[in-house]
Amino acid sequence: MSADSLEARIQRLEDRNAIIDVAIKYATSIDEADWDGYASIFTDPVHVDFSEAGLPASDFPRDQFISFAAQGLGGWTARQHISPNHRVVFDETDPDKAICYSYMYAQHYLKDAPGGDFYLMRGSYDNHMVRTPDGWKITSLTQHIGWLEGNANALREAAGE
Repeated sequence: MSADSLEARIQRLEDRNAIIDVAIKYATSIDEADWDGYASIFTDPVHVDFSEAGLPASDFPRDQFISFAAQGLGGWTARQHISPNHRVVFDETDPDKAICYSYMYAQHYLKDAPGGDFYLMRGSYDNHMVRTPDGWKITSLTQHIGWLEGNANALREAAGE
């Protein structure tokens, strides 16, 4: 075994951990309403495909996407997003690209909402990542909805609609 192959293997492990950290930061930044931290994990622009939830796939300037997320998620009394089961697949032709597949468990609570104060989304994400001078970033994000539970009307109420 050459030192280069050991070095490459160590780099791959470090990259995998950094990529998973980005996926986890996606979830925790939302919960903490840390919109600057949330912005820090995306490229500019970023491709977002939330078409299964009603937002057609499009390229967004990062700040526009962050504003959209802050408006839609900031009105909840509490949020808890859990990002488990990370599977990182590296692009074999480009060591600076990877996809992090992860599950989505997104709980939302809106105190005293008519029709119920709880809304839960379950599904997964495909996070296309690229290595930048500032670390790994999400360049394209696809959300897959498995199933929903609770008061879907609370979404509009939390967004102030």
